[in-house]
Amino acid sequence: MKAQRVRETFLQYFADRGHRIVRSSPLLPKDDPTILFANAGMNQFKNVFLGLEKRGYARAATVQKCMRVSGKHNDLEAVGRTAKHHTFFEMLGNFSFGDYFKREAVAFAWELVTGVFGLPQDSLYATVYIDDDEAFRLWAEEGGVPKTRIFRYGKKDNFWAMGDTGPCGPCSELHYDLGEDIEPGDPFTLIEKGSDRFLELWNLVFMEFDQDESGTLRPLPSPSIDTGMGLERMTAVVQGKRSNYDTDLFMPLIESACEMAKREYPAGDEGDVSVRIIADHVRAVTFLIGDGVSPANDGRGYVLRRLIRRAFRQGNLVGIDKPFLYELVGRVADLMKDAYPELLGSVEYISKVCLAEEERFSFALSSGLRYFDQVVRETRAGGGTVLPGDKVFKLYDTFGFPLDLSQELAREKTMSVDETGFGRELEDQKQRARLSWKGEAKRKEKRAYEEFKDLKVRSRVHESGEHADLRVTGLIKDGRRAEVLRAGDAGEVILEETPFYAEAGGQVGDTGSLKGARFSALVENVSFVTPEVIAHNVKVLAGEVREGDRIDAAPDLVRRKAISNNHTATHLLHAALRQVLGDHVKQAGSLVSPSRLRFDFTHFAALTREEVRRVEEIVNAKVRADIPLETRVTSLEEGIREGAMAIFEEKYGESVRVVGIGDFSKELCGGVHVHATGEIGLFKIVSETSVAAGMRRIEAVTGDGAYRYVQELEDLVFGLEKSLAVSRKDLPARIDKLQAHVERLEKDSKDLRKKYILAAGESGGISSAGASLTVSTSIKGIAVQVQRMDGLTMAELRDAADALKSKMKSGVVVLGGVGGDKAFVVVSVTKDLAGRMPANALIKEVAPVIGGGGGGRPDFAQSGGPGTGELEKALGLVPEIVERLAG
Repeated sequence: MKAQRVRETFLQYFADRGHRIVRSSPLLPKDDPTILFANAGMNQFKNVFLGLEKRGYARAATVQKCMRVSGKHNDLEAVGRTAKHHTFFEMLGNFSFGDYFKREAVAFAWELVTGVFGLPQDSLYATVYIDDDEAFRLWAEEGGVPKTRIFRYGKKDNFWAMGDTGPCGPCSELHYDLGEDIEPGDPFTLIEKGSDRFLELWNLVFMEFDQDESGTLRPLPSPSIDTGMGLERMTAVVQGKRSNYDTDLFMPLIESACEMAKREYPAGDEGDVSVRIIADHVRAVTFLIGDGVSPANDGRGYVLRRLIRRAFRQGNLVGIDKPFLYELVGRVADLMKDAYPELLGSVEYISKVCLAEEERFSFALSSGLRYFDQVVRETRAGGGTVLPGDKVFKLYDTFGFPLDLSQELAREKTMSVDETGFGRELEDQKQRARLSWKGEAKRKEKRAYEEFKDLKVRSRVHESGEHADLRVTGLIKDGRRAEVLRAGDAGEVILEETPFYAEAGGQVGDTGSLKGARFSALVENVSFVTPEVIAHNVKVLAGEVREGDRIDAAPDLVRRKAISNNHTATHLLHAALRQVLGDHVKQAGSLVSPSRLRFDFTHFAALTREEVRRVEEIVNAKVRADIPLETRVTSLEEGIREGAMAIFEEKYGESVRVVGIGDFSKELCGGVHVHATGEIGLFKIVSETSVAAGMRRIEAVTGDGAYRYVQELEDLVFGLEKSLAVSRKDLPARIDKLQAHVERLEKDSKDLRKKYILAAGESGGISSAGASLTVSTSIKGIAVQVQRMDGLTMAELRDAADALKSKMKSGVVVLGGVGGDKAFVVVSVTKDLAGRMPANALIKEVAPVIGGGGGGRPDFAQSGGPGTGELEKALGLVPEIVERLAG
């Protein structure tokens, strides 16, 4: 039975028993900050179990994408070394939300495993919580499991809790006996210690208690069921394999890796572990990038980077000496296409992200390994076996070695790593970064804001412009709470409510004015100082203001209109990019100001001129269509369910604002927008550039800004027409003609300089004041010409040496010169002498004198160094070196 058939059989079984089939949630939890990645089937139902959310069904079944690479659920070190551990895996699960309980859960599990999948009953063992007599009885009655194969264990193994408090309950597991030949002995003891002989197939959690802070358990009013069974493990069992890696989920990837490495599998060596790690990691990498993760130095991005680099290192160990993981991405997508068809459309993007990271690491790997070997030698020379934390940190910071890679390398040398010292160095680096940040983050740390943390400032930004009679609730000057702000002061004003937009989500804050009976001020920026408090940065023009005063607030609505144009255009641009380039395009950052918009997005290649034009055409078509914008406030879950795009890095509350532009765009957004797209007027892209690997940036202008940009281009064209005395249509041809003429002139100039250099060489060289050296002699029948020619580049010295050599039938040419703050030496030898008088041997003796290193071919070699004052000495050594080499 193929893995896909296992998935389908599981889901169909529960669909036939009244379960709603729910699609896997992404690997990136949208509303759970407690985990980096989805690591169990119940993650997407967490709020249902907690009673915070209601669903339209009481039974569900899923095949959930999961990752376990951090925290207590970290299987990374076991991957490839055991038969059953993985980074990425799929969890089959059935759930009951206050519907059925233990009896049905046990009956379903037993019937599916033995009756549908056909596993032999005498190979199955059940475990229960030590006090769970009901579960013990049900396995015996519903499943007919002999009581001698039902084992009771304590809280460590058979009790599950969501956290320190909340829903919890006993759990029960089904284990499969792979055979006594793996490890003979007492099954109870072997299961308890986690023997490879017994495979934990299915875990059934009976959520029947609510645990309070004191540890007291109280029965839940509606007990629930949460189960999980690893697809990889069940597939191995039904396919008669003892290792998950021998199934159709992994073997095609292992075979591809072995083909690249030109090796057999299994070969019975450490290389088997390497190709299993590669097969595991490329699955994880493919799904992580497909779900929107990019390589980075922290968080989820760092996990991805670690996996790519770890797999690359394993490839290196089995003889793959170039980037290769990216070539396996398409194989993963093909293997998973029935369950996850969306992967096929992202193969090109995922492969490019993977390749870029592999290339980045490949450059650092060899030099990093040399440094690692140096650290090992130094540590052993001092009698130690623990690599110092600061050295390991240098491997991490300079060479890009994840900590676990250094740990693996250390284990290979029977050594270990000072993790505490490494952690200290890492924290020091973070502290330095924090101290170097002089902007908003530091400003928010000032104690003055703590006094206002319990305030709530009502935002009225989406209502009409000016608001009157607002109470001043706080003043800040020079980082301290102030009683009064007077004319000439710069400070911050906090109001009970505000019509100003505070900088957020990439949109700049409003500017405008505040006025009172005896006070007026310019508002230069507006920002959040706590999640609920908004501060107005002001310059007081006249009078004074005190806490408790009533004032009028007026944002600059002309400026805001320009911001609105650009913000709505940003939404249109995002949608147009996805339409032209593909759904892999995701927002990675933005800036919305009155004068322009900047949009960073995930994409690997530079956009072609045709793609840029197509994006512009789509956006402007939507502008001309004058589509009304629709906004409404809803729950975050409902907004996502409706298809509104959320920015992963953005934080959203329980209620969100959905901004829709017809059926073309729908995003979660709290910023200001036009009422209809026609107000934008015109959209024009002014640049498209690279920000980082896999990330592009577009800058654009709209409305009056776009009109002015077009005018500037017109002025430029008119100026060229006038300067070149041609019509607009003839400009390209005229410019091509001028460029060709310039190229000819440059070539002529270069040729003349070569002739000058050669003539100077023949007449005695080009020397700086007071410095001249020309040696033209014969040593043991070998013609030797040594000259100093200052003011030339290395390339010009090479040309001169070749020119002089070409006039010799047989001989050696050595030229030296000073250019800027460096000394250069080149050696050119005719072919007949290259064997007995190699240029690279000669340069190795001359180069150290000028502080350089020597290298090259037998017929030509060169060197450069800082020793400009030693050049004459270096060239003076040539005759005796030639004489010695000539024998």
